[in-house]
Amino acid sequence: MADVHELLDTWIANVKDEELLAELTQMKDSGDENAITDAFFQDLAFGTAGLRGTIGAGTNRMNIYTVGRATQGFANYLNDTFENPTVAIARDSRNKGELFVKTTAAILAANGVTAYVYPKISPVPTLSWATRYLHCSGGICMTASHNPAPYNGYKAYGPDGCQITSEAAAAISAAMEATNPFTDVKTMDFDEAVEQGLVKWIDDSVLDAYYDAVVDKSVSNLTPEQVAGAPLKLVYTPLNGTGLIPVTTVLNKVGISDITIVPEQKDPDGNFPTCPYPNPEIREAMQKGIDLCQEVKPDLLLATDPDADRVGVACADGDDYTLLTGNEMGVLLLDYICKMRAERGEDLSRKVAVTTIVSSAMVDALAEEYGFELRRCLTGFKYIGDIITGLSDAGEVDRFIFGFEESYGYLSGDHVRDKDAVNASMLICQMAQYYKLQGINLVQAMRALYEKYGYYHNRTISLSYPGADGAAKMAGIMADLRATAPTEIAGAKVEAVVDYETGVNGLPKANVIEFDLEGGDKAIVRPSGTEPKIKLYIFAKGVDAAAADAQLDAIEESGRKLLS
Repeated sequence: MADVHELLDTWIANVKDEELLAELTQMKDSGDENAITDAFFQDLAFGTAGLRGTIGAGTNRMNIYTVGRATQGFANYLNDTFENPTVAIARDSRNKGELFVKTTAAILAANGVTAYVYPKISPVPTLSWATRYLHCSGGICMTASHNPAPYNGYKAYGPDGCQITSEAAAAISAAMEATNPFTDVKTMDFDEAVEQGLVKWIDDSVLDAYYDAVVDKSVSNLTPEQVAGAPLKLVYTPLNGTGLIPVTTVLNKVGISDITIVPEQKDPDGNFPTCPYPNPEIREAMQKGIDLCQEVKPDLLLATDPDADRVGVACADGDDYTLLTGNEMGVLLLDYICKMRAERGEDLSRKVAVTTIVSSAMVDALAEEYGFELRRCLTGFKYIGDIITGLSDAGEVDRFIFGFEESYGYLSGDHVRDKDAVNASMLICQMAQYYKLQGINLVQAMRALYEKYGYYHNRTISLSYPGADGAAKMAGIMADLRATAPTEIAGAKVEAVVDYETGVNGLPKANVIEFDLEGGDKAIVRPSGTEPKIKLYIFAKGVDAAAADAQLDAIEESGRKLLS
């Protein structure tokens, strides 16, 4: 790659956007070497998750030029692969989302690719739905999921509604490398593209069909009289994202209408003013909702992240509210789905549930209890989507009953090929009604499952390595772990080291290392594909909750030292 100062000068000479040009000029005038290096030391990598980065000027930033370069590469790939290709496009509430959508649609149009665009903000699952429903060749969603406000991203999808395959990502990346962002990107006026029919607005009928498909995935066996006898009371927050209309629309359709919205987090706002991380996994993002719950006294607090593909839940627990983890909710939902299907007399022995290699071992106990087939895949919901697509291609999509990953992503149907917080919100609320009739909430229901199957506890630790130095350090840590694996962790012997880079159990190669410990506990190390972080996943089973947590604490302490 060219020298960062040469790149800075090239961008200053070619950038037409006034805001970006001002940022570049200030960068040069200040002589801030760290800022210049961080903006230009690399190109944003295009992978199966597309692009993701902070908004701003430079090759390592999300801006109209990096988005344009990616779109030109995507357009080249589509035109080489499909006849008369079309693409569905959506955006969440993040800053610059509308600008990036219009930039993308205009470039696709100039390359002869028809773009179907949601006119308003819309969740990730509705993009996956539109891609399939409109029979598009691909899809694009402008989102950075639950990252902080400075971020945005560009998620690319294949015709099956899954995030693109590794092969497609490699082809697009190669096309990008051959593209100069200032001279090689074709574009046209967005309004002219609309007038010429090269950009088409997605109308409400597509969303209506999506809502019907979600409602169709209900597994509730409660009668209307039972529902009326135990009406659910809900506090909901969309965390200033896209979930408000889709989630409340679907809940109303299934008879759940007592919904109090967290006022500070109701309206879309890409600055996410109430929390630095709009992530339902963390208490800080949920705190406004918890505060409101102390007044409203609902049955549960529900929160969807900005692009409404993840959902988090908290329930009253003594004088406070306890957050359920992604693994706990995955286990609860899978158990509930199996219960409801078994009550209907369905044969679960031919059913398939899917989770990831970093998700709870408690799922194996459920599989043994109910008799369904459990498949594990790599981290990333696209791999769950690939399994659904494989079942569909074999004419067996009816076998799929549920998929989840520990990072709060769930899906119970084949209507989309990505995690779906709208679908999950409906299931969670109906499950809460089911347990309310038994006099318990979801936290209490989870404790009952622990009592039945054992205390399988999990924890995910994210360690940040920002900037150019951080990227080098991450690579060095993974290389050292492969060269000299630890012989013990937290005083427990490492009985096996599983390096997924070599390919394991037929899974694609991945930069993941698993350490299996004496006694059945384990630790898994994986660099994030979208952030400058290494994630440490740790697993322990104890005789009770305190024992399991103590084991997790010890493994975490050892793990942090390994990754320092």
